[in-house]
Amino acid sequence: MSEIKVNKISPRAACGTVQLGDSGDTFTIPAGATITNNGTASGFGSTGEISWSTTVKTGDFTGTAGIGYFINTTSGAITVTLPSASAGDSIAVQDYNNTFDSNACTVQAPSGVKINGGTAAGSIELSTEGQGLTLVYVDSTVGWRSVDSTTFTESSIVPTHITATGGTITTVCTNFKVHTFTGPGTFQVTGGSGPLAVVDYMVVAGGGGGGSWVAGGGGSGGYRFSNGTVSGCYTAGPAPLGASALPVSVQSYGITVGAGGTAASYPAPGPGTDGGSGGVSTFSTITSAGGGGGGGYCSPAPTPTQARAGVNGGSGGGAGATNAQPGSAGSGNIPSVSPPQGNNGGANTGSYFSGGGGGGAGAVGTSVGGGTSDGGVGGAGLTSCITASPVARGGGGGGSSQNGSSAAGGSGGGGGGAGNGGPASVAGTVNTGGGGGGGRDSNGAAGGSGIVVIRYKFQ
Repeated sequence: MSEIKVNKISPRAACGTVQLGDSGDTFTIPAGATITNNGTASGFGSTGEISWSTTVKTGDFTGTAGIGYFINTTSGAITVTLPSASAGDSIAVQDYNNTFDSNACTVQAPSGVKINGGTAAGSIELSTEGQGLTLVYVDSTVGWRSVDSTTFTESSIVPTHITATGGTITTVCTNFKVHTFTGPGTFQVTGGSGPLAVVDYMVVAGGGGGGSWVAGGGGSGGYRFSNGTVSGCYTAGPAPLGASALPVSVQSYGITVGAGGTAASYPAPGPGTDGGSGGVSTFSTITSAGGGGGGGYCSPAPTPTQARAGVNGGSGGGAGATNAQPGSAGSGNIPSVSPPQGNNGGANTGSYFSGGGGGGAGAVGTSVGGGTSDGGVGGAGLTSCITASPVARGGGGGGSSQNGSSAAGGSGGGGGGAGNGGPASVAGTVNTGGGGGGGRDSNGAAGGSGIVVIRYKFQ
């Protein structure tokens, strides 16, 4: 056997081609030998094999047979023109950073060449996030044939349970975590993916304050919650619920817990003033509006034509009173969301010294009128077992009464209204979003602060 030893083989002409042997010859690479490729390799291996280039393409180009390309369309759509080819040549493209859905990649055949047997100089548009495509040139009849297509989807991510910090954390029903926020904080998600990365929630805003003098009760804070189907094992509230659980990802979620609305002061001899509206509570895309303040009493001189209206909010405040003139209730579910976050307050249809009840998360406030001496009862709240035990929240405040008795606040933290010479108005209960009671020849009472509760399956 003859042997030639050289350090370099170069073509005779500049930029020429060096041919090793003739068709049918066999070249043997002995064991232990290493071949290093510092350029572009094509035509090696079996038909259709691809060598991937890690130089990411960011603009239009013509491909080379045997090469796979990563395409970055962040800055705009890209066209890849297929090369002139012989039978068995292959080429591949792959979405580099999941941007094909924003800016497509078009694979274009050169003039006179078909793709998948279609029209010559045809094309394929790749417009799905994470999409990839491999083509092999067969013959002039079908041209380039797509032999493999891949698409990145969420199903390719192995689902994992949520891990998170923030608020007061408890474990309930064995497999569920509950994060309770009674003030501002951060829900920090540190793990979780796929269909397991969802949470149930309850977001209650601050209740409205009661009005002063002869006044309506404050409306409850907006009460928004999911249907409980994700973290199961509890009763979320009455049907229909409508709201779905929220997906979460690894990031920080700022939590806002709304303060209760301020109590209306009584600057004797009047006129009365409206109670302050409660503060909003927020988690992720969910915002609950503060409850509307209760309407105050209008001064009898000069004689007003109408009692002071309750203030709009998550739930509306109850109407105040004046000289037997009617007054409108504050509207609930303002701003409007579906399902609704609260109800209207109670109106005053002509009662001189009684105020309407504030609206509750589960019911409207009671109206007064026609010589009624009792104040309007606050609207009832809603009961949820999201923290494992049944707790009512979101009750409306009671309106003031002409007699000496107190109009009750709604179940779920609503404060009672004041009576004439009797009980003073009562503040809404903290962290329930309850409305404050209306005052009678006195200040109103403050609304109760809100709460945010997040629940999920952790194992």
